[in-house]
Amino acid sequence: MPNPPGTSRAETVSARKLRAMAHPVRLRLEEALGRRGFARAADLAADLDLPANQVSFHLRVLADAGLIEEAPEKARDRRDRVWTRAKQTWELGSPEHPMEDEQAGTAVIRALAAQHHDLVQRIIAWAPEYSSGRAAGVHGTFNQYALWLDEEQFTRMLERIGSVVEEFRDLNEPGAAGARRWRMDLIAADDEI
Repeated sequence: MPNPPGTSRAETVSARKLRAMAHPVRLRLEEALGRRGFARAADLAADLDLPANQVSFHLRVLADAGLIEEAPEKARDRRDRVWTRAKQTWELGSPEHPMEDEQAGTAVIRALAAQHHDLVQRIIAWAPEYSSGRAAGVHGTFNQYALWLDEEQFTRMLERIGSVVEEFRDLNEPGAAGARRWRMDLIAADDEI
């Protein structure tokens, strides 16, 4: 997952990972795997209506890049391959550690923006139902804040937000009773860009 700029826990993503993430099928697989938590190639093939051999190939590429990993504790036997997303925090690059493949990095940024757009569209569709009282249960939020901060203060705030997310990230296994997968995107920009 991308990490806020300036945080110390983030790994600058390698060109190999960027190229693995930049492929549209692999992006869809990673998102589908994130929704399920754990899955077999056949499950993901059915979810995405893709041939199982194509899914297996792309899963191997994602695994070779370190973006997903096997979850043997979820397997039925030694031959059963169950996959999960690797727990990692990464950033695309920074002035101190520029990304190794700008073309692949730009493709990843565009894909992340498309996922963000999808998330916003789902909230837009749900919010009137909730706000009008026709639907109960919180399924999203759309908050906006305006802050006057210098760059160091902004970076410090992002680090604290990241710490809170890390604290809550592993409270439940995927599929745990009562737990739902929440997709949270944090987007911020100053008035200079």
